[in-house]
Amino acid sequence: MVSLDSPITIVRPHLIEFGVGTAERLGKWASEKGYGRILVISDAFNAKRVDALALRGDVTVFADVTPEPDTANLDKVLAVANAAEADLVVGFGGGSAMDLAKLAAVLSGSSQSLQEVVGPNNVKGPRRVALAQVPTTSGTGSEAGIRALVTDPDTKAKLAVESLHMLADIAIIDPALTFTVPARITAATGVDAMAHCVEAFTNRKAHPMIDLYAIEGTRLVGKYLARAVRDGSDAEARAGLSLASLYGGFCLGPVNTAGGHALAYPLGTRWHVAHGAANALIFPHVLAFNTPSVPEKTKVVMDAFGHKVADSIQSVFDTAYSFCAGLGIEMTLSGLGVPKSDLDAMADDAFAIRRLLDNNPRDLSRADIRSIYEAAF
Repeated sequence: MVSLDSPITIVRPHLIEFGVGTAERLGKWASEKGYGRILVISDAFNAKRVDALALRGDVTVFADVTPEPDTANLDKVLAVANAAEADLVVGFGGGSAMDLAKLAAVLSGSSQSLQEVVGPNNVKGPRRVALAQVPTTSGTGSEAGIRALVTDPDTKAKLAVESLHMLADIAIIDPALTFTVPARITAATGVDAMAHCVEAFTNRKAHPMIDLYAIEGTRLVGKYLARAVRDGSDAEARAGLSLASLYGGFCLGPVNTAGGHALAYPLGTRWHVAHGAANALIFPHVLAFNTPSVPEKTKVVMDAFGHKVADSIQSVFDTAYSFCAGLGIEMTLSGLGVPKSDLDAMADDAFAIRRLLDNNPRDLSRADIRSIYEAAF
């Protein structure tokens, strides 16, 4: 763990609009900036409600973002982006749409390929177009960050791009856009937001400047997630989750996630399990596994989301598992259609994700990872 005087760099979108009814502010902002050629990158559902953004001018909508997008999906986005010659790119949807918007903003019209920008700080600037992010779920926090992920379909690996050039000029977080998210997705994405916060808080690179957001994000999920699952139109609960997701995004830039996300990724790349559902399933297992290395921080985490526990690994696991299962989340790999014969390959994949595993407070061997998958099966 780092100390209070350790250097850290904090980045935020240049402008953040938050609150019910703020989505339409994007149109006014874009007009004031003089952006007349706009590309909105979205999934099929959200593409039908682009009018909520009150955009004016020549608006092109890419409506074919897929969950856990791969390089082929990105190629389609870039083809549309190059043809549109937009001066503003808008990510409108969940993390997949916002990640593809980031990549479109830096790669369209660029001489660089995706392979050339994979990794940290490989994007050549300055960016030629403006970037706006409007989340419609409460989970990824991608609107606040500088990372984008796409899957290589050949290797089944996540390709991670990190660059300050992918930071949004404006992020608009309107909780009203999340009112229609089904309870099942609300639950999973809410736990994903909490996992961002918890993994940053218990991280080897954890920093007091980020701990503030991490614990408050965890507290917000503990207070509001069950309410939003019960009643999707609960504006206060939805706003609480939207804020938790944003805080989770704040945690990702300077600290990032750790073992939980590393173990969740193979579920998405191999079996197309939604990112939120994968992280929610894995969350109790890795939280409990890490407890011996960060017992005090684990206690703070459990207190933050409203559950007092004993110091034992089993107590932490049972409480976190019950919290997730009580939200209606599928908590077994078999229930998600993952075959037992794939656990070894998944363990190989997860163990290779050093950029996250090296952040974990307790070393996760390949055998440890395989054991967690077995327990989760």
